[in-house]
Amino acid sequence: MKIAFVTPWYGPGLPGGMENATYQIVRHLHAAGADVTVLTTTIRDFYADWGKNSHKPGRVLIEGVPVHRFPVQRRNKAAFDDVNRQLMHNQPLTPAGEQTFINEMFRVPRLYAFITQHCAEYVFVFTPYMFATTYHGAQICPQRSVIIPCLHDESYAHLAIYRPVLANARGLVLYAEAERALANALYPPQRPQFRQVLGLGVDDFPADAARFRARYGLDTPFVLYAGRKEPGKNVPLLLDYWQRYVRQGGVGKLVLIGSGEVVIPAGMHNHIIDLGFVPTQDKQDAYAAASLLCQPSINESFSIVLMESWLAGTPVLVHGHCPVTLEHCRKANGGLYFTDAAEFAATVRYLLTQPDAAHTMAAQGRRYVRQNFAWELLVPQYIQVLAQATR
Repeated sequence: MKIAFVTPWYGPGLPGGMENATYQIVRHLHAAGADVTVLTTTIRDFYADWGKNSHKPGRVLIEGVPVHRFPVQRRNKAAFDDVNRQLMHNQPLTPAGEQTFINEMFRVPRLYAFITQHCAEYVFVFTPYMFATTYHGAQICPQRSVIIPCLHDESYAHLAIYRPVLANARGLVLYAEAERALANALYPPQRPQFRQVLGLGVDDFPADAARFRARYGLDTPFVLYAGRKEPGKNVPLLLDYWQRYVRQGGVGKLVLIGSGEVVIPAGMHNHIIDLGFVPTQDKQDAYAAASLLCQPSINESFSIVLMESWLAGTPVLVHGHCPVTLEHCRKANGGLYFTDAAEFAATVRYLLTQPDAAHTMAAQGRRYVRQNFAWELLVPQYIQVLAQATR
């Protein structure tokens, strides 16, 4: 079985959970002996110009995996930005607006030509659902197309254009039961189709809390946020709740790591520290040094930062309105959840002042990750599930 992953951008160290997930799945499948290839664009990453060829088109090897990069063509960025702005504000689009959104996102016809020419040769794995590579590519040979949607309940997921794409693929691979429930609600299958929850593998890693504290001059307890600093991840809400917590006498600091910009509220610079994008080892050390990790996002399909935090021995605090992170938190019994500012303050105080309970939650979380998301368990399952697209 030859497997081709199709994704808008690809490579080690790219910002974003989807990007890292795709890279890790490909890397571990290749290490297990699977015949895996990547088909992608010449766009560098999510934050780059989607109409610019940042990479040279052609074939390269990344850790032994063949990666084919196809050039993007000119697009109408202004038209795309206009409809995307409407979606970001949860405004409905007309059918014409939906077509503008998907057609002016980026244009990569040579990639689609490759899929057409090699339709019978590969099982194509498209990820995530939202991008043009999945929309156009998965419709070329749906009977050999598997989609890893990375789905959560957002305005994009409700666009009518995605319904036939996900409903007609040979199968979906989901990261959580809550994600499968959402997929079933939004995209009832229109043909015989498998919908398998596998999750994402997470590598264990060494982490040194003292090293992180020394490097960044942190000698007080802190709550960690790790990820993109953007409204879609509920970071403004986290800053607002932390500001209220501090003004009510709350102790500790909030430390942010990850890509993106953030505006720290006035008077909060001694209480909120933005370290920006840090090296992988520093991120892992940060997990170990934190008293707890807070994941405020309600738009998650897996949330690898929860798993990494648990592996590092740190409990988590999640938003109670995110079905996926709430599912993990409850199954693992590895942390607490909040739905408003008062609950946020109360749960932070509890985890900071009850170290025995926090330690127990972290240990339970670590056990949950090792029992469910170890690569040696998941890789054979991925291969078995993808093989269904050859039958």
